[in-house]
Amino acid sequence: MDYYEIQLTLNPNTEVHRDVLSALLADIGFESFVESEQGLTAYISENEYSEKRLSSVLEDFPLPGLSVQYQAVYMKSKNWNEEWENHFFQPIIIDNQVVIHSSFHKNVPALKYDIVIDPKMAFGTGHHATTAMMVSYLLETELEGKSALDMGCGTAVLAILAAMKNARQVRAIDNDEWAYKNALENIRLNQTPYIQVELGDANLLGKETYDFIFANINRNILLNDIPVYAKCMHQGSSIFMSGFFNEDIDLIVEAGRKCGLEYVSEKKNDQWAGVELKVKMS
Repeated sequence: MDYYEIQLTLNPNTEVHRDVLSALLADIGFESFVESEQGLTAYISENEYSEKRLSSVLEDFPLPGLSVQYQAVYMKSKNWNEEWENHFFQPIIIDNQVVIHSSFHKNVPALKYDIVIDPKMAFGTGHHATTAMMVSYLLETELEGKSALDMGCGTAVLAILAAMKNARQVRAIDNDEWAYKNALENIRLNQTPYIQVELGDANLLGKETYDFIFANINRNILLNDIPVYAKCMHQGSSIFMSGFFNEDIDLIVEAGRKCGLEYVSEKKNDQWAGVELKVKMS
């Protein structure tokens, strides 16, 4: 698959501006982001790239005072694992319990959960605040013998951790073909073969229910799909969501309340947020 590499020069070049821009670009099809001295480098498949949509995102950027210049570079298909190895992906430790690393990393710390992720262009190595918060939520959850659904699974890091925590049933869904294939590869690397991976979105969900749902997507998709998720929950079920900003917490909680879900907790990491909702006790 051929890609465009978009080199974005930000002024000011702050973490907040980079994170907000990454989230907005993800909404229009960008798959991976790497911080640079100038700002941000973003990657999108040739079929998804639209200069008009990119320009619209930059023109409507919600934080004042940002100036952005960009250059688009067409890239033929290449060995993305090699690219990550040489330039980008470094091991990450979360809550001193999980180490997430790629197959090429050596001398990795020995922790309770060791997850191997060869990310290619899929989102979800654990470096982003939203993924890290979801991993923390998962670590706090008793999953042994339970069923779990990972929506917008990306690299399948959450599904893999759920399997390592002895969930009896794990289902992972992503609407991006590249992420779907990468999830399958990572599941093989971690020897968690019973995870069911599917290509699609919330339309794949039916009458089945889950003890726990993990959805790390973005605000608009979450707001649209919360009613579908709620139908897949039973008494005692919880849903953990991230991929939105602190100021969006009330919107997410209210959307859940309308579907019979009640607020349990929230996490914040800079401007990013995560929440836990559960089915109201009858």
